[in-house]
Amino acid sequence: MYKKIILLILLSFVINNYASEEEISFKIQKIIIHNKKLIVEIADTPKAHQRGLMFRKSLADNHGMLFIFEYREILSFWMKNTYIPLDIGFFDENKKLIEYHTMKPRSLDSTTSSKEAKYALEVNKNWFKKNKIKKGMKFSFVD
Repeated sequence: MYKKIILLILLSFVINNYASEEEISFKIQKIIIHNKKLIVEIADTPKAHQRGLMFRKSLADNHGMLFIFEYREILSFWMKNTYIPLDIGFFDENKKLIEYHTMKPRSLDSTTSSKEAKYALEVNKNWFKKNKIKKGMKFSFVD
């Protein structure tokens, strides 16, 4: 059992180091939630999920990263190699906000959804509070 855990930890570090060297491009999309428009980068592949906002020094106002998963599941994120203080919102398959949390830069602590989610939205710290985004509100894609 312990050998498997150690192997998974080592594999995680190898993948993380590999991800830091590889260039990844993200599709850009606009979304709206509670009359607030956001420009988001779409992370919808395992490589994009792995990279996320790592190695960035800043994030423009009303910009973020939207993680899209194939199936709803309990989602877990950490902030290794992420230098920006972020909020993360977890959304269900209907794009309804389940909850949001604040994450600390470069932390190895996991932030996990309390329920199964299909989407996760990372934005600058306090974005949800500042824009009065509350549990149950939905986002939608803008053409």
